[in-house]
Amino acid sequence: MVDTQWSMQGVNVTPGTRFDLHYEYINQDRVQNGRRRIGVGEIPRDHDEVQTVNRNFIGTLDHNFDANWGITATLPIVRRTHFHLQNEDDGTQTPEHWKFTEVGDLRLLGRYQFSPTETPEHTLGQSGLLFGLKLPTGSFKVRNADGERAERTLQPGSGTTDALFGAFLRRALPLKDLSWFVQGLVQVPFTTKEDYRPGRRINIDAGMRYEATEKLGLLLQMNGLIRGRDGGAQAEAEDSGGRSLFLSPGVAYALTKDLQAYGFLQLPLYQFVNGVQLVADRALVVGLSTRF
Repeated sequence: MVDTQWSMQGVNVTPGTRFDLHYEYINQDRVQNGRRRIGVGEIPRDHDEVQTVNRNFIGTLDHNFDANWGITATLPIVRRTHFHLQNEDDGTQTPEHWKFTEVGDLRLLGRYQFSPTETPEHTLGQSGLLFGLKLPTGSFKVRNADGERAERTLQPGSGTTDALFGAFLRRALPLKDLSWFVQGLVQVPFTTKEDYRPGRRINIDAGMRYEATEKLGLLLQMNGLIRGRDGGAQAEAEDSGGRSLFLSPGVAYALTKDLQAYGFLQLPLYQFVNGVQLVADRALVVGLSTRF
C-alpha cells in the first residue's frame, strides 16, 4: 500500500521514464475478528487460518509523455506461503500448505496532470486525475502438492478486470526542502470470473518528504484502505473486507544522480476486518528507483 511512485518522483512534469523495483515482506500471522485478536479456531469455520507470508517483488515502469500526460505499468511477482487447518467431518484437523511464486495482475494507470502552479512564496503545486485498468494476468488456479486449489483470496490473480480511477494533489516547497501529497484511488471490478468477484477497494494516501541533505530524504506516509466484501459462490464473503489505517515512516538515499534506494516500515494504527481474517503487525518495503 505504500506509494513508492510519489516518494521517489514528487512533483515532476519533465518528460522521461522511471523504473522502480521494490520488495515487500508481509507476515500475516495474527488471526483477527473485527478489531479483536483471537486464537486459531476460536471462531469455528470449515478451516482455521494460521499464517500467510508474502515476499513479493513489484516492478513499476512510469513514463511522462509531456507536462500533462503520463502512464504507469505495475506488475508484481507474488511469492506466497499459506498454512491453515482443514476441519474434517469426524472432528480431526488436516494441515494444508501452499507455496508458490507466480506473476500477479498487471495494473495500467494513466494520468492527466493539470498545469503546475507557483505561488509568490515559490510553492510549486500540481493536481491531476488517474484512470486505468487492472488486468487478469495472474493465475487464479494455483494448487498445492496435494492438488488442492487455493482459496480465491490467496491466488496471485483475481481473474477479473477492474476499473481504476482517482485524483491527486501535490505540493513542493523548495525553499523549505519539503514536499507533500494526497491521493485517492478507487478499484471497481466490472467482471466476474468462475463465480468470484473481489470487493471494491478505496485507497487514500497522504505523505511528505523532507530533504535532510543533498542525498538523504526522510519520508512519512499515512495509508488508508477500505475493502468491500467479495461476492460470488467461490468467495468467502463473511470473511472478507474491512478497513485499515497505516503509518509508514521511511528513508530514501541518492546513490547517484538518477538512482535512489529507499525503505519503508509500515505499522497498523487501526485494523477492522469482517469475520475472521489474517492480518500483519508490520510490513517492510525496500527498493530502488532510477530515471533514464
